[in-house]
Amino acid sequence: MKILMLHGINHNMFGKRDPAQYGTTTLAEIDASLRTLGEELGASIDSFQTNCEGAMCERIHQGFFDEVDAVLINAGAWTHYSYGIRDALAILTVPVVEIHMSNIHAREAFRHHSVFGEIVSGQICGFGADSYLLGLRAAVSAAKRSA
Repeated sequence: MKILMLHGINHNMFGKRDPAQYGTTTLAEIDASLRTLGEELGASIDSFQTNCEGAMCERIHQGFFDEVDAVLINAGAWTHYSYGIRDALAILTVPVVEIHMSNIHAREAFRHHSVFGEIVSGQICGFGADSYLLGLRAAVSAAKRSA
């Protein structure tokens, strides 16, 4: 099983950026945890991070051609306004799980809405770095159901 993990804008700064909100876990540590759990679940994880919206769309398109089995995405702030990324995700025919480390519904009002909400299989937020592991479990389970 192939899972594509998409990390959005500013995520390369995890561990340094607002530790009160996002903790001190780095992106490299998150990816390592995903790979470890992926092995246990029989899934390979391909992680991608960018601060460029167009590059994110292109990687989503490539995931379609690579025939990934599911996608995990934490798009960061793009979640709330990027219709370009939303439209790219809508091309996919596999489960997509939206992830956030913080509880976006308990933060600033602009963060309460996800433009991806109508097209993703589900959303996991508020569990810090564990949101990624919960998301991976959900994505693997959804991919098995849709196979």
